[in-house]
Amino acid sequence: MPRKRRDRATDAEAVALFMACHNARDRFIVLLLARAGLRRGTAAGLRREDMHFMPDSTALGCRVAGSHLHVLRRENANGAWAKRQQSAAPGKAKPVDFLVVQAHDQYVSERMALPHGAASDFVLVNLFAEPLGAPMSPDGITELLQRLSKRAGLSRIVTPHMLRHAMASNVADAGGSLDEVAALLDHARLSSAEPYLHPDPDRLRQAVDRVPSPRELAGGLR
Repeated sequence: MPRKRRDRATDAEAVALFMACHNARDRFIVLLLARAGLRRGTAAGLRREDMHFMPDSTALGCRVAGSHLHVLRRENANGAWAKRQQSAAPGKAKPVDFLVVQAHDQYVSERMALPHGAASDFVLVNLFAEPLGAPMSPDGITELLQRLSKRAGLSRIVTPHMLRHAMASNVADAGGSLDEVAALLDHARLSSAEPYLHPDPDRLRQAVDRVPSPRELAGGLR
């Protein structure tokens, strides 16, 4: 039976959410979902050690080339959970583009300027609401997008999964193949084809880099 077609956020909606953000942390969250295609639970479960946002991470003991983040399956106090058991593999890495890296740098500067900013090893923490310094929950990310959708005056509420599907559509539109999309999104299905789909890591990076950057986002990060 064919799977139901999922709705996606439009590029205009993603830009509107980004422009509606009042701080660097929220801009980073929007880009993690819309440009890296993370699930909300994966984003909420990221630790600072998972972020390898430099051209060469060999000094960290990592041989993955280019800026990327690692997705590990852990038990987290905030309820965050990477969906697939395969994500626990040490080599599981997701390439990210320069927009995500710039947004992360701005967020780190914002976070470390606050007295409670360094209290947690989680990447996404509460900076402006209680409990200060505690890790954000997956529900907190959903609620953030609800607020941003309303603040941006959108005609509907954009969910984290809609941004994830926008990323998949953009990669495909930019020439990405089915195996590249499946690997980037860590899809659990395509079971009949999965044994044969093993895209080269360099090809995954090229798939991400082919997606053009909206002018509004590039300008907003300067």
